[in-house]
Amino acid sequence: MPFSRLLIRLGVALAIGGAAVLLYRALSRYTLDEITASVAAIPAASFAGAAAFAAASYLCLTGFDWLALRYAGKPLAWRRAALASFVSLSIGHNIGVAALSSGAIRYRFYTRWGLDAGDVAKVILFSGATVGLGLATLGGFGLLLYPAEAERLVGMGRPALTGVAAACLAVPVLYLAASAFVRGKLRFRRWTLDLPALPLAAAQVAVGTLNFACVAACLHRLLAAFSDVSYLEVAAIYVIGNVMALVSHVPGGLGVLEATVLYLLPGGAAIGALIAFRVVYFFVPLAFGLPLLLASEYALRGASGDQDARRVSQEKAAAASSRAS
Repeated sequence: MPFSRLLIRLGVALAIGGAAVLLYRALSRYTLDEITASVAAIPAASFAGAAAFAAASYLCLTGFDWLALRYAGKPLAWRRAALASFVSLSIGHNIGVAALSSGAIRYRFYTRWGLDAGDVAKVILFSGATVGLGLATLGGFGLLLYPAEAERLVGMGRPALTGVAAACLAVPVLYLAASAFVRGKLRFRRWTLDLPALPLAAAQVAVGTLNFACVAACLHRLLAAFSDVSYLEVAAIYVIGNVMALVSHVPGGLGVLEATVLYLLPGGAAIGALIAFRVVYFFVPLAFGLPLLLASEYALRGASGDQDARRVSQEKAAAASSRAS
C-alpha cells in the first residue's frame, strides 16, 4: 500500500476515533430514557418544518451542480444535475470526506453523459468553492450578530471575532469583485483559477448561502421545540460546528456537530433535537439516495450497452458497405 494512502487512512481513523470520544462525552451525561423522551417530545409540526427545510437544502444543492456544469462548459438538463447531485451528496454526507466520496459518484454519472475527468474535476472544485462561499457568508453574518456564542466556544475576544467575521464576509466580496474585473485566469504563483462570469459567481454565492441557511433552519425548527433560541443564533452555532466537521472529515460530522451544539446549548432536549436533525437531514436522504444509485446504475448501464450495440452495428454496416463498393 502506498505510504500516502496509508496516511490518509490513518488520518480518517484518527478523525473517527476523535469523533467517537466527542460523541461519548456529549451523550454520557444523559440517560437513554432522557434522550428518548426528548425526541418523542418534538411536535409533528416541528418535524414537518424541519423536513421541508431539509428538502429545500437538497434542492439548493442541485443548484451547485447545475451551475458547476455551466462553469465547466458542459451544461446538462436540470433533471440530470439534480439526480447526480442528490445521489452523490445524500451518500457523501454520511460517508465523510465528501469531496472524494461524492466526487466518485458524480464521476460515474457525468462521464456517462459526455464529460471527461477534467470536466468532472471542475464540477467538484466549483461545488467545493460554493460550499466555502456559503459558509463564509452565513458565518460572517452569524459572528457579527451573535459573537457571544463563538466567543465561548473558541475563547477569542470580541475584537478578534469581529475581525474574523469581517474576513469571512470579505471572501465573497473579493470573489465577486475578481469575477467582475479580472478577465480570464487568476494566477497566484504556480496556481491558476478560471474565474466564472459575474452572474454565475453571484448565483454561486447566493445558492451557497441559501443552502446553509436552510440547513440551519432545519436544525432551528427542532431546537425551537425546547428553547426560545433564535434562528441567527442557531445559524452561528451550526456554521461553527459545520466548519469543525469539514476539517475533521468525520462521516456525517458524527460527534463534532453534537459536541459543538451541546457545548453552547447544553441539555438532554438539545440531544433529542440533534438526533432528530441527523435522522431528517442525513438518514432519510440516504434511504432515498442508495436505491436511486442502484436503479440509476442499472438504467445507465443498460443505456450504455444499447449505445455500444448500436455503434458496433453501425460499424459493421459501414464495413459491409465499404466492401460492396
